[in-house]
Amino acid sequence: MLQVMVRGNDVHPVLLTAGERLLFGRDPHSATGPGPGRLEVRLPGCAPHVSGTLAELVVGNEAAWLRWLGSGEGRLSSLLDAPGGARRVTLVRDMTALLDGGKNELVVLAGKQVGADLFTDLLMTFTVNALVPASAPAPPVRRDTELKPHLRKGQLTRHSKEWFVALALAEPWLVGDDDSPFPPTNRRIYERIRDWRRGHAWNLERPQRVDDAIRVVSQVAFGELADPYSEARDGRIQNPRFAVGKRVAEYRLVTADDLAEVERAARHP
Repeated sequence: MLQVMVRGNDVHPVLLTAGERLLFGRDPHSATGPGPGRLEVRLPGCAPHVSGTLAELVVGNEAAWLRWLGSGEGRLSSLLDAPGGARRVTLVRDMTALLDGGKNELVVLAGKQVGADLFTDLLMTFTVNALVPASAPAPPVRRDTELKPHLRKGQLTRHSKEWFVALALAEPWLVGDDDSPFPPTNRRIYERIRDWRRGHAWNLERPQRVDDAIRVVSQVAFGELADPYSEARDGRIQNPRFAVGKRVAEYRLVTADDLAEVERAARHP
């Protein structure tokens, strides 16, 4: 019989078996409410931008899957028990994802509030003992929620200097060329922005100005709590620039569509 063990920060472990489902989020609710085979779990310390009804875990006779019901995004990763190795999926509203056999990890970026304007990632794990095809998903539940902190505050203005620096820094992840452990250099960032803006790149020919812009982007992407440049000063992160570029792409401060737009504008002034 299929079983799924659910664990999370500040949440008691929950064991689900075939025929059961779990609704979770900042303030979860369903039309029928809790009952036999239906559980609702409130995640403590959720940030205001996390959906009240974030997702539903459904355990069938032969498979388990997540129905993403929130207005934000989640990142679902599986470990090496999955067929063909590990995978990572970005979950958006109306999306259903099968859980792989073994351990699956769900991360909601900046989903947990730990202080005034201080946020860290919300983490949950789902351990499944088997994997076979799942049935079709049911219609999702919708609720209005607040925007994520960086979107709510508008700290990274579109087409600003910092926005272009974020785009150049995250370019390897946006185009799928993220195998190299070395992010773009200051010179590469300057040259890309100069090409996109047809010769005008503010003062970014000076490496220190690029570093300053990256630090601004880092604070927007991570918040004060987990800024890798602050951690680097304590000697805990060896390559904060890599962490910032990866986070910018995952957090969608800039997107592949943004990159395509500036490339088109550069080709057709």
